[in-house]
Amino acid sequence: MKLTGLLSRNHRNLPGITGVARVDRRTNELLRRIGPGDIAVLDQIDLDRATAEALITAEVAAVVNASPSISGRFPNLGPETLLAAKIPLVDGVGGEIFSRIKEGSRIRLHGGVVYLGERRVGEGAEQSQDSIADLMIEAKAGMSTQLEAFSANTIEFLRRERTLILDGVGVPDVRVPLRDRHALVVAPGTGHVADLRALKRYIAENRPVLIGVDAGADTLRAHGYRPDIIVGDPNGIGAETLRSGAEVVVPAQPDGHAPGVGRIQDLGIGAVTFPASGNPEDLALLLADAHQAGLVVTVGFQATLREFLDHGRSGSNPSTFLTRLKLGTKLVDGKAVAALHRNRVPLSAVILLAVTVVAVVVAALAVSDVGDEYLGWAGQGWESFSHWLKGLFA
Repeated sequence: MKLTGLLSRNHRNLPGITGVARVDRRTNELLRRIGPGDIAVLDQIDLDRATAEALITAEVAAVVNASPSISGRFPNLGPETLLAAKIPLVDGVGGEIFSRIKEGSRIRLHGGVVYLGERRVGEGAEQSQDSIADLMIEAKAGMSTQLEAFSANTIEFLRRERTLILDGVGVPDVRVPLRDRHALVVAPGTGHVADLRALKRYIAENRPVLIGVDAGADTLRAHGYRPDIIVGDPNGIGAETLRSGAEVVVPAQPDGHAPGVGRIQDLGIGAVTFPASGNPEDLALLLADAHQAGLVVTVGFQATLREFLDHGRSGSNPSTFLTRLKLGTKLVDGKAVAALHRNRVPLSAVILLAVTVVAVVVAALAVSDVGDEYLGWAGQGWESFSHWLKGLFA
């Protein structure tokens, strides 16, 4: 018993970060299982920002990547996002790590080395802010290649989905009236929670149609709003949100197969499918445009060129680009709308100013020599008005 206690103390005193390993080459499956304090072991070349943010939300202790998190092909955003959240990243440990570590085992990271108990099972590069900055400078040279590939993909996407983009063919009908109304589309992107809070006044004044995309629908509900329309895979949306009474639109593959329909059937609610190769964000925008929304305000959508070219979105970038061209001037970023509302003078302030001016004028007349005459004239005018008003009802 004493020896066991001694070994436990020695294990706790070892340097580095210790946690339960969650191991999977399939990143999407891994993200479903990770939790606070876990060490994520994945295999994703050019780690994208969306994956990094999911890891941060899960509160992982560290990330071990079998592949290079920045290959140099283009400046992807995942690694610097992880390090900004103070989550250690060990890079390029090799695919052998998956045969040496089993799911649920307790591992330790120190100096770029992965330990299972006292045994070294892998070694890679422990990234820092400086090392990532150097890699990003080198990777920027690959952006021209990315843009060329993007141009070719855009032409191919337009050939495949031209009737949807140009004419709105295939957009499902919805019961919620959108014609000439504002539509607020909330996606679970970077900073979407803070941006939604900043739009509180805008929502109260304009009563837009609320469209939640994927987990963005849960965000709307968490802030006291009921989504009018939900667009996304039901498997990633809370049951209570799906049952809130919103119209549910499930993205489907071009052949009509929709993986999320099974959950809809299990919950006993209705839904329509939207067969297209675009991502749920773009389908929500096309839905609002096809039903003639007057203005479409977006929250949680990517806004910069680096975000647009990030590896996690590369497959859907042609859809994103063409969708924004389709909506044109009716598409507005939520940050801009929030800024305009912050700069507006509220009605309550205008009323307070008017009352203050009237009070000052009355006070000035009361202490002036001509004040009695003006006050007497005002009193006579009010009396005449009162008699006239009573005569209307006599």
